Amino acid sequence: MYGNAHDDAPAEPCEGDLDLYTRALRQGNVPADGADKAAYLADLGLLTPALDDPSQWEPVAPHIVLHRLLRASADRIAGERRREAQLVEAFEPLMRAGRHDSVSTTPLLTLHSDKERIGRVLNEAMADASELLAVQPHNSYIHPKPDFHEAAIRRDQALLGRGGRIRALYQHTLRHLPSLAARYERLTGDVEARTLDEITERLIVVDRAVAFVPADADRTSALEVRHPALVGYLATTFDRLWRLATPMYPQAVRRPTLNGVTPRQRAIAALLVEGHTDAVIADRLGMNVRTARVHIAKIATTLGSGSRAQLGYLIGQSGILDQES
Repeated sequence: MYGNAHDDAPAEPCEGDLDLYTRALRQGNVPADGADKAAYLADLGLLTPALDDPSQWEPVAPHIVLHRLLRASADRIAGERRREAQLVEAFEPLMRAGRHDSVSTTPLLTLHSDKERIGRVLNEAMADASELLAVQPHNSYIHPKPDFHEAAIRRDQALLGRGGRIRALYQHTLRHLPSLAARYERLTGDVEARTLDEITERLIVVDRAVAFVPADADRTSALEVRHPALVGYLATTFDRLWRLATPMYPQAVRRPTLNGVTPRQRAIAALLVEGHTDAVIADRLGMNVRTARVHIAKIATTLGSGSRAQLGYLIGQSGILDQES
């Protein structure tokens, strides 16, 4: 059940293999005779025999190739996640059994399935806390209860009043939300906020000792994590995202436009070359589909692209994804 997930993983093209594929893209085809790697690249799905001339190999569109490779990678990752869940399920009772001599009986993982219960547990965890790390995606800041943010502000200010500190990561689309700016203006103490184009699902880490993550898609339930290794992993992930993020509060930093390409367009371009649809790109970057399509059209105009397949290739050749944002 816990075997190697990569035993049957398909081969992937190396840099040398891509030279022939790049030549085929530029020329439109390559001869089957004398191309030592043509058959191998055909097995990988990068080349296919020309219908009108069997002596020639034609390139498969880059976005199709990339989608296949990413799908295979996603399948492997999904398999690993299933194995992780099986391991947690198998070892949690063993870990509890080995702690009979411990005074604490707090479970390492607890599922809370009621929003009010989640709020009470979070308040209890923060009652004497000195540090709060939070990740808030674009669709998690809006809350149905008007007084929700008021309660959160009072809770955050109590932590800051004890000399604690707060670090919060938001999606870049929330950067100019008036209500978000107003919230931070009401807080006094060591509080900072930064933004990223893409962030993880909602995450709260208190004193690097307990973490809360959503347990379902609509966030009506949450998983309380107290396993030191898992909490440490989540805190380290936050720290690394924090170093990559753009400061928003208390002093905002404006990301530069380089060579006519905005930071938002570079983020969209990165997702385009991964083969994602407009809807997926919009969701991951926290914008509506119409806005995403406007940016994609501007990228295509800037690079002189006439088709979606060509756009992915031109983005890779342009070097815009290598620029520092």
